[in-house]
Amino acid sequence: MLLRVRVTLPDRPGALGQIARTLGVAGADIVQVVVLERLGGRAVDDFTVVWPGAARVERLLAGLAAIPGVQVDGVWKAIGAPVNGGHDAELLAQVAANPVDGLATLVDAVPGLLAADWAAAATVSPDWAARSGANVPRVAYASWRAPSPLRLPEVTPLRARAFAEPGGPRYAVAPFGRGGLVLLVARTDEEDLPAAAFHVTEVDRVAQLVRAAAEILGDRLDAVTSATPAQV
Repeated sequence: MLLRVRVTLPDRPGALGQIARTLGVAGADIVQVVVLERLGGRAVDDFTVVWPGAARVERLLAGLAAIPGVQVDGVWKAIGAPVNGGHDAELLAQVAANPVDGLATLVDAVPGLLAADWAAAATVSPDWAARSGANVPRVAYASWRAPSPLRLPEVTPLRARAFAEPGGPRYAVAPFGRGGLVLLVARTDEEDLPAAAFHVTEVDRVAQLVRAAAEILGDRLDAVTSATPAQV
């Protein structure tokens, strides 16, 4: 199976090589490495690895923890190697080519771009929130791997950010800037695999995609935000 392993490590010569060797000794075959951050002598890297399904992940974690200065931020199952930013333009081109299904196209594609489990477009109506006493969003469209029924968290304030529910999924949220419509992206823990929180660079990427999609789709999003909730 594919795993994504996020580590914080010293930004110095040899540190990346130590991690690569440790992954190899543990039985992992590295598919891709993505650098998320380099700041203040530290780096945050995502490793996508092929991991033997019968092997225990504790062996991998123990090997990484033994490297001085290395911190494991998360390990979670991946459905594919991380997709680089060049694919964002291709996605937006698809949204523009078929704006009728543009929102669905965006929501379905984002989990693959960000190594997430699922995504959903949802709305928070001020009137609805006032009646229900909460700012829990109403689902407009969810990707195919989203849980059913889908329970979404409160998302206010409506700004691009990462957050998590205690014992629950890790989220990234970004507003479209139209009628309370937001995009939520989620990673969930599975058994002994604790998923990593969304990094600031990933949140920025979601926000940029959402802003661009909002410009492309324009008034078509108003039909989504003006729909009346079936239940309050």
